[in-house]
Amino acid sequence: MSDFSRRLLGWQAECGRHDLPWQVSDPYRVWLSEIMLQQTQVTTVIPYYERFLQRFPTVADLAAATQDDVLAHWSGLGYYSRARNLHAAAQMVMGHFGGTFPRTPAEIAELPGVGRSTAAAIAAFSFNTRSAILDGNVKRVLARWAGIEGFPGEKAIENRLWALAESLLPPNAADMPAYTQAQMDLGATVCTPRKPACLTCPLADDCRAKAEGCQLELPTPKPKKAIPERHTTMLLIRDAQGRLLLEKRPPTGIWGGLWCLPESTSTLQATARCQQLGLAVELDPALPDFVHVFTHFRLTITPQPATVSGATHAVHDDALRWFSTADALAAGIPTPLRKLLTAQT
Repeated sequence: MSDFSRRLLGWQAECGRHDLPWQVSDPYRVWLSEIMLQQTQVTTVIPYYERFLQRFPTVADLAAATQDDVLAHWSGLGYYSRARNLHAAAQMVMGHFGGTFPRTPAEIAELPGVGRSTAAAIAAFSFNTRSAILDGNVKRVLARWAGIEGFPGEKAIENRLWALAESLLPPNAADMPAYTQAQMDLGATVCTPRKPACLTCPLADDCRAKAEGCQLELPTPKPKKAIPERHTTMLLIRDAQGRLLLEKRPPTGIWGGLWCLPESTSTLQATARCQQLGLAVELDPALPDFVHVFTHFRLTITPQPATVSGATHAVHDDALRWFSTADALAAGIPTPLRKLLTAQT
């Protein structure tokens, strides 16, 4: 066993996390946690994970559900393509793999939304498979420990990190769950991005970044680009009963498959957009703008209230539906709409 893996395993036994709800051998639960933990912190994920499992306790339950139901239980967690891929992957497990979760990293990586590192983590935790992971935490730990410069998103740098990760695996397959967890825990709790706790790190003695005092410079950050700015006007169309008109988003793209407010390019175009929906409305004063920040752009949203003139018109489109506020909050809706509706209740 390499000294690197021996130190990590010893540290994990004494200082690592051992009470996370997904630390089980059930591949369905492990897979669900790995997908939820992509781009999301542990403390945020835990309540969503527990509620999701209450509704979908098995992969068969998830596969049999509607996408609307899946998105409703994911709502608020963000990055909704993860939920759509999760649903499609569950159906693939039931159809292509006969209801048995695949065991090898290569087979697991065939599932929608599962990349090489995630597949390796699922296999290591569920089946003790000797396979290297390389998530963001591991990239940071290895780049600092080995002194590897260069943005890890560049293929050449990523290949160096993969080769290093594979060379450091412990020889005993039974150690793989603890070793994989150790890498994740070290990056999340000790070798953190801004305030690494080098005095308590089991790798500090031969860490190149610590020796050279460049911990905060590694891994090399992605070259910065200006964040694009976008704007939209969202129509809060209510009928005489106070119900809200929501429009289902296309299956892909921003908020794919979620129920959202109809949009127009500006408040000036709001009446015309309502007419396109077959509704005669009276516009109320626009609410204050607010900003929602995505990974790749900032979206400024102008909420434009409107009231249907006269009796409520029936909608003859599967992508349009009237919701009470309570039903809207229980549906799969994006975070900005949830915040907007919550503020009005």
